[in-house]
Amino acid sequence: MLKPHHRLHLHLFFLFLHLPFSLSATSPADIAALKSFKAAIDPSTIRPSSCLGSWDFSSDPCLTPRTTHFICGLTCSPDSTRVVSITLDSAGYSGTLTPLVSKLTQLVLLDLGQNSFHGTIPLSLSSLSLLQSLSLRYNSFSGPLPSSIATLTSLQDLDLSGNLLSGPLPNTLFSLSHLTRLDLSFNKFSGNLPKLPPNLLEIAIKANSLSGPIVKTSFIGLTRLETVELSANSFTGVLQSWFFQLPGLQQINLSNNSLSGVEIWKPNRGYSSGLVAVDLGFNKIEGYLPVSLLGFPALASLSLRYNRLRGTIPLELCKKGTIKRLYLDGNYLTGTPPAGFFPGVGKESPVAGSFGDNCLRGCPPKSQLCLPSQKPMSVCKQVYGGKRHG
Repeated sequence: MLKPHHRLHLHLFFLFLHLPFSLSATSPADIAALKSFKAAIDPSTIRPSSCLGSWDFSSDPCLTPRTTHFICGLTCSPDSTRVVSITLDSAGYSGTLTPLVSKLTQLVLLDLGQNSFHGTIPLSLSSLSLLQSLSLRYNSFSGPLPSSIATLTSLQDLDLSGNLLSGPLPNTLFSLSHLTRLDLSFNKFSGNLPKLPPNLLEIAIKANSLSGPIVKTSFIGLTRLETVELSANSFTGVLQSWFFQLPGLQQINLSNNSLSGVEIWKPNRGYSSGLVAVDLGFNKIEGYLPVSLLGFPALASLSLRYNRLRGTIPLELCKKGTIKRLYLDGNYLTGTPPAGFFPGVGKESPVAGSFGDNCLRGCPPKSQLCLPSQKPMSVCKQVYGGKRHG
């Protein structure tokens, strides 16, 4: 028979087990890291109503239910002992990212987007081996992208767009074998495009200072790549046919670069491609319109505006029923555009776009496709060496 004080202890034990919310015991290392995280932020930028404003360490961070403290900004593990994600609100926080964030070793997601963090990206981030998503987008981080980021082998989504990061992209990027989305747009990265992670679905590095040719070694093994956004850089040379043969490719934007040519092989009969949109506008592409693009069965949008293209607009462009957007303005195209683009009064053209600012003749002035007006004859004669064109 249990003695009375033993029965009391047993009763309290079972009562504790059935409490609806038990006191959590967040890892002391995690608490210390969170304190350091908040301390690195200018307190004048932490409004009481913001997520960080609710981080009051008089209470355990993972205590549930959260009614007054830590009401947003972090998520804890099911057992309420470890912090697994930090997702800050866009509240204008200004400060640095403490290197001690690396002590949050169970962190899966870190999102500090659209604030005013500054300074360099801590090298210590490389120790967050479970991290799957890292977003520091639209802050003021500066300095290089640490090559040690390649040790984040669980990373699936990396968004560092809209910062002041600079220097070459590390050659270790390809080690991120689980990465499916990479956005480094609107920074100051320079140099060549390195070998890319093999499982990418989307890559965006627009509005940087990348240069040199686009080479096959950067894209080896990227069989799943769907979207390439590399506009507003300084890429040069000829864009070769292998690029358009990437099997998963759907959208290409390489506008606002310095590409000098496009080489496209006509796809073999029965070739299956999901390529829908190609934008090569505002480059320095010379020669004739790359009609081999018409061999891609799903192509619906094509922009080659403001290049140095010559010759006529081929009839095949008009006959390809999938094309709905066609921008050819700002070149030196000659002749008369196919009549099928101009179905007559009261009828809409089968495509939207522009053939303006070329050397065309007979482009109906009332058609939206023919705006803006064509180049002066003197300019066209000069381009064609004084010879008649069209």
